[in-house]
Amino acid sequence: MKPSAKTAEPPAEPLSRAQRKAQLLAELEQQRVDILIESAFLQQATSPLDKSWKSFKLPLYFIGGVAALKLVRHPGGALAAGRKALAGYMLLKKLKLLAKVAT
Repeated sequence: MKPSAKTAEPPAEPLSRAQRKAQLLAELEQQRVDILIESAFLQQATSPLDKSWKSFKLPLYFIGGVAALKLVRHPGGALAAGRKALAGYMLLKKLKLLAKVAT
């Protein structure tokens, strides 16, 4: 915020400690009000995302639980599947790069 001409000038006489404290407390209160207003705006703006996230949350928890259970019971199989998935991803990435260079 650009200071106005009034705030840019130093006061003629220094403020007392009580006056300075009152001024700082008023600034803090204004900042709190601004934060409350902005947080309400942010919650309103992100509410569609929150609603769609709630519909994905339960299936993701279930899939994560099943994957964790498989990893605990058979760590070799899950790690092999992870390596295969990573290799497939890398292959797909290389194929995309090759297609991009070829065209």
